Amino acid sequence: MGKDSVMRNLATLNQLWDGVDIATERRTTESFTVRGARLTIALQVQETTLRSFFDRTGGLARGTGFLARFLLAWPESTQGHRPFTDPPESWPALARFNQRIAGILEQDVPIDEDGALSPPVLSLAADTKDAWVMFHDAIESELRSGGELYDVRDVASKTADNAARIATLFQIFEHGGGGAVGLTAFEGASRIAAWHLHEARRFYGELALPEEQADASRLDSWLLDYCRRERTNIVPRREVQRNVTPGHLRQKTALDFALAELEEAGRVQLVQDGRRKEIHINPALLEGGKQ
Repeated sequence: MGKDSVMRNLATLNQLWDGVDIATERRTTESFTVRGARLTIALQVQETTLRSFFDRTGGLARGTGFLARFLLAWPESTQGHRPFTDPPESWPALARFNQRIAGILEQDVPIDEDGALSPPVLSLAADTKDAWVMFHDAIESELRSGGELYDVRDVASKTADNAARIATLFQIFEHGGGGAVGLTAFEGASRIAAWHLHEARRFYGELALPEEQADASRLDSWLLDYCRRERTNIVPRREVQRNVTPGHLRQKTALDFALAELEEAGRVQLVQDGRRKEIHINPALLEGGKQ
């Protein structure tokens, strides 16, 4: 798609997420307006696919606020650390969860005379609103130039709204559609929203880097995790070539470049003893979990 089409489609998705009316004008068929619709997206993609999407849209995905509406999670790979274990005979907590979800889905969908969704509006209890305002203002104060969230202010500016949305879901799951959103629901929701904000900072921080520098950052994180887990500051190069993630870093060219970047930054030292090649991590990086 061209940039105009991308902009138009992303703007439409944003409006659907916000629940506003969408008017569609047709030349050959009848025009119509979508009212009362709600959009929810659950999307799982590989990092390279998302990078390609960013490159092809020329930054429009963030510029339009589309990606800021997502709760982003970027879990680290667990490959190499997944020994087989027999599943438990039963999953009682999961069974109760599925039963509750099924009960919610079996309820009649509230639709008005015009055929639009008309879900009940849940207010925030007084102490919940106070907590939400504190959460909102704490984030807002970091959106200023030089603030911790300045580089992800598009995402951070919607975090308080997302926390309220999550809290509402928790309230409905626990107590049904009536009443006000309680403090317990919001406290759990705010922690989840803050976690996703942290994930967005981590992801977009690397996404903004050239791919080669992003590789160096990934390798740096992997080396530090390995050293803390194994209680050492020396990593055999062959260990990296066998187990580092993402997998393309096991290729000699990519690995050599990433190591050169880290060595120049003073984070590692490359040592060769005969045929044995080792990566020595700067001990200061491992003191008290320092990054």
